[in-house]
Amino acid sequence: MNKKTIAVLFGGQSSEHDVSKVSAATVIGSMNTEKYYVLPIYITKDGRWLLYDGPAEKISSAGWEKFAVSCILSPDRSHAGLLRIVGDKVKNIPVDLVFPVLHGAYGEDGTIQGLLELAGLPYVGCGVLASAVGMNKAYTKIIADSIGIAQAKYTVIYRRELEEDAAACVDRAEEKCSYPCFVKPACAGSSVGITKAHNRSELLDGLWLAAGEDSTVVVEENITGRELECGVLGNSDAAASVVGEILAAAEFYDYDAKYNNKESKTVVPADIPADKSEEIRTDAVKIFKALGGQGLSRVDFFLENETGRVVFNEINTLPGFTAISMYPMLFAEAGIGIEELVDKLIELGLSRYDT
Repeated sequence: MNKKTIAVLFGGQSSEHDVSKVSAATVIGSMNTEKYYVLPIYITKDGRWLLYDGPAEKISSAGWEKFAVSCILSPDRSHAGLLRIVGDKVKNIPVDLVFPVLHGAYGEDGTIQGLLELAGLPYVGCGVLASAVGMNKAYTKIIADSIGIAQAKYTVIYRRELEEDAAACVDRAEEKCSYPCFVKPACAGSSVGITKAHNRSELLDGLWLAAGEDSTVVVEENITGRELECGVLGNSDAAASVVGEILAAAEFYDYDAKYNNKESKTVVPADIPADKSEEIRTDAVKIFKALGGQGLSRVDFFLENETGRVVFNEINTLPGFTAISMYPMLFAEAGIGIEELVDKLIELGLSRYDT
């Protein structure tokens, strides 16, 4: 068997840096070493690339970085991989595929995908356009509207508008969305910078907080209902997983509730009517394909309490692989364990590049 060399990128410069390290430990630890040579590449918070040489479970430990060797990805297609740098010596390391395990900015927003396209390297996950649009909640909503997917009422506010006339921005948000409403940075992952506003003062504070994370802010109406998530796996033949439910231990599933509050729970499969589950699964694939998705995504919905309406929330084109992450749980329910799932994602990345 000819082993494939897989470079796993993790860490990164986003607010989800630490979560990425945990996800990478799971992905690396799940790779079949009889099929793959694994090259873990750590990207520091200040953007340095380092070759990690240690056990997967120790990735999050401190101190090893100062002994690590620099290793960068070359955009020059003649290199077809990584450049390992020791002093004044540079060694080319050919790579068959890159597995980005980078959440948030500079990881799932199309930037690393663009570098990989320049380098001519196959990679796991969505391409440049799908990654960029999926990361941007404002543009995702435009696409969902265009294919008739139900979603919350919303308005988009730009930082420059807020700086010019904050009162007018609040007026517009109040006109479009009643209280309570959610205020979100358009391009931030894991619920970073999101607030739930119950009055004008909280709305204004939320706008400034979100604008500190991104130049585009989305304000949307509150949907009172159950939080449901569905995985998508595949390229042109993408298929949906079962549906799972989030039981948040806070008023909403923010970063702290997701990663720090042990009272938050996930239920797989969700105990919902079969027709609603099928509607969610169908809509998840529709949205994935409308964005031009490839490889994997997790698509989030609400099931509105009062009406029973399925409401699209957002798509995550590079979902987490931590012990509490929903995406691997959803496929495990269908009998696809983490090792098989990682293997399938690698196969999808390689096959897409060959077509």
